[in-house]
Amino acid sequence: MARIDFGGVIEDVITREEFPLTRAQQVLADETVAILGYGPQGQGQSLNLRDNGIKVIIGQRKGGKGWGDAIHDGWAEGKTLFPAIEEAIERSTIVQYLLSDAGQKEQWPLVKKHLRKGQVLYFSHGFSVVFSAQSGVIPPPDVDVILVAPKGAGRTVRSNFLSGSGINASYAVHQDATGRALERTIALGIAVGSGYLFPTTFEKEVYSDLTGERGALMGAIAGLMKAQYDTLRAMGHSPSEAFNETVEEATQSLYPLVGKNGMDWMFASCSTTAQRGALDWARRFETAVKPLFELLYRDVQAGIETKRVLESCGAPDYREKLQQELDEWKNSEMWKAGSAVRSLRPENWKNNESV
Repeated sequence: MARIDFGGVIEDVITREEFPLTRAQQVLADETVAILGYGPQGQGQSLNLRDNGIKVIIGQRKGGKGWGDAIHDGWAEGKTLFPAIEEAIERSTIVQYLLSDAGQKEQWPLVKKHLRKGQVLYFSHGFSVVFSAQSGVIPPPDVDVILVAPKGAGRTVRSNFLSGSGINASYAVHQDATGRALERTIALGIAVGSGYLFPTTFEKEVYSDLTGERGALMGAIAGLMKAQYDTLRAMGHSPSEAFNETVEEATQSLYPLVGKNGMDWMFASCSTTAQRGALDWARRFETAVKPLFELLYRDVQAGIETKRVLESCGAPDYREKLQQELDEWKNSEMWKAGSAVRSLRPENWKNNESV
């Protein structure tokens, strides 16, 4: 392991230098990985595993989008693609349980019935195990229960891999029935395309993940952008100006620079007027939203958020209601303006030029 100083706290991380792909391939040489669920994570992780020389099969309900995507990606029905997830489990030594959280609850009785001693039960989210009272997911004592959680969307897991990079991921061992759980976990983490791996627990992963998704990763940033856009529009600014000053400059200019160089660099590199205002108002926003983040974390810990997810996502009309919510965002003035702004980016304009 490499010992890295994270803001004054020394942590152990695993990189491909300490645990190269060749070692992961050796550890997994006699294993067969069954991917249950061909959503974004299932798709990204399975393709990376396959490209890295690991034996992979897919268990996916026939007829849906996931099945079509799997066929398109070259998985062969009856050979590497199976419509009955129990057959995929029986053919495997490692079961990557990558259905949605609601789907994991629904399919768990079938999955548990077909697990056998010595197999690996692999998660990319601590949700079902930590909140087992809600999900019903209580693994049998004779299987390894592990976690590799890429810190990004499944599409990014794949795109970073194809670009020669790797997304960072957390890992944890919840149950070591074979004595090989840790080695198998790290090997799988490297084989799915992780750039580096940092240790966590199932509990810490799900608490931080659910807080992040609802907070700075998506929920809070979407709400913050909407609030600023609406304020600018109410003060007489045009849709294009409001969107450019709220979203376009952030995503196309500032955020990539922050990601590359850090917020301190960004503060130091902007105009003195922007610098002074940003430094002063950052503290005010921190004070305003910190109580909301504390409430969010408490709701996550208490299982309030997971209960809401399972109840809403497991409802028969969930997809219909979800589409209505998504359409509200898509059809709002702000994001219609965004669509128009994106079409004007030089790379998109040139691609749409008539001959």
